[in-house]
Amino acid sequence: MQDTTILWADDEIDLLKPHILFLKEKGYNVKTFTNGADALEAFKEDHFDLVFLDENMPGLTGLETLTRIKEVNTDVPIVLITKNEEEPMMEDAIGSKIDDYLIKPVNPKQVLLTIKKLTENKRLVNEKTTMAYQQDFRNLGMTLNDNLNFQEWVDVYKKLIYWELELGQLTDAGMHEILTLQKAEANVQFCKFIEKNYLNWIKNPDTAPTLSHQLFKKKVFNKLESDVPVFFILIDNLRYDQFKIINPIISEYFRLEEEDTYYSILPTATQYARNAIFAGLMPLDMEKRFPGMWQNDEDEGGKNLHEEAFLGDQIKRVLRKDCKFSYHKILNIDEGRSLNDSVNNLMNNELNVVVYNFVDMLSHARTDMQMIRELASDDAAYRSLTLSWFEHSPLLDLLKFLSTKQVKVVITTDHGTIRVKTPSKIIGDKNTNTNLRYKQGKNLNFNAKEVFHIRNPHDAMLPKLHVSSSFAFAKEDSYFVYPNNYNHFVNFYNETFQHGGISLEEMIIPVVTYGVK
Repeated sequence: MQDTTILWADDEIDLLKPHILFLKEKGYNVKTFTNGADALEAFKEDHFDLVFLDENMPGLTGLETLTRIKEVNTDVPIVLITKNEEEPMMEDAIGSKIDDYLIKPVNPKQVLLTIKKLTENKRLVNEKTTMAYQQDFRNLGMTLNDNLNFQEWVDVYKKLIYWELELGQLTDAGMHEILTLQKAEANVQFCKFIEKNYLNWIKNPDTAPTLSHQLFKKKVFNKLESDVPVFFILIDNLRYDQFKIINPIISEYFRLEEEDTYYSILPTATQYARNAIFAGLMPLDMEKRFPGMWQNDEDEGGKNLHEEAFLGDQIKRVLRKDCKFSYHKILNIDEGRSLNDSVNNLMNNELNVVVYNFVDMLSHARTDMQMIRELASDDAAYRSLTLSWFEHSPLLDLLKFLSTKQVKVVITTDHGTIRVKTPSKIIGDKNTNTNLRYKQGKNLNFNAKEVFHIRNPHDAMLPKLHVSSSFAFAKEDSYFVYPNNYNHFVNFYNETFQHGGISLEEMIIPVVTYGVK
């Protein structure tokens, strides 16, 4: 406070001496001027933390002085003080990027509150946020020791993400470190929960959360009952925290009707989770029903080439009626623009599916491209990169267009991703798949404490490539590395974003419904 210097320009500044004395007693340094020209010259020469401008000064008016000051430095907050409460003047002030305004006559406490709001707001918010998290930290810590069910784990994860985004705006590195440790502990307990319950979920679906293969049946098909087209948009590899930072932009154009979650099946990989979404079947059933289309890990060729056919089959099987639908997969910006050019043609469909692969490509690119590695050096930077993409993407243009039509929009993803930090040694034969978060193969050798091992893939409704095939899933933030050339691969993949295994980030998936405003 003692370092806060205020510039106050008013042609009747003598009448404000009680206010000036009050602020000086509170520790503020106030420099006064009787006209805009002198105030502007002083602003050019000295440092000020805050500016008060009378709107009705002779010579340069308050708004004119405001404009000149903004040309010198746009970062200093400016408060306009005026007798004029008319709407056009207020609009001019707001349009000139005023930070606040006060209506005369002003009282000293009103002025003090404005100063604190504009100069100490960050400190006060930091202190309040830190204190609130410290209180919630204890509550979360006790909750993690409880025997949580699948919905309670969703609540814990949402709370952790809430604090991650809140603390991300603070400069207190200590709080970030505490949250990181708490999130890691939550993942330890969550992985134990999945190991204990996942196979029971597959065996007894009535006791399970909504899983990937039930997504359309439980969250989408019931929205096709009206005459309003449904746009189902799957942004590949979009974590819950990434959804939370793009949601405010979407909500400018749509009304959020329902924010829900579901659990990704294992492996939390596109080949398994996304095919399960569109087929409405677990992978073992897909292999049986579509022997010519299902691709196992060791098969050549693309693994997600038949989503449209899978969806068509699911519609006939589940809805038992005709449903006019479209399917578009967007792999680059040109394809996104092409879809936007033809979107009017989709308005007569009951269901329109759009798969956006960008976030998935971004996460893989981070592994392979040095520039992306540097741009997405941590979770906060990864979120920021996602936000920047979304703000300039054809997808946002599509959503803006849809907001002018009578539609429903469902936005979701197929799995999340986690930044890996802990190498875990594994040995497999030459046919073992390359994914860093799960392995499928014969005679897998690993540290049993570090993996969730499913000896019989059929128990998890997964195909079995060979009689002795099994699945090993990495837990928490670990990633599989072969012993040969160990150090090279440890360093190459450390701190990269991967998916396929078990973590809160990979398995708890947002599914959000929007309606037009």
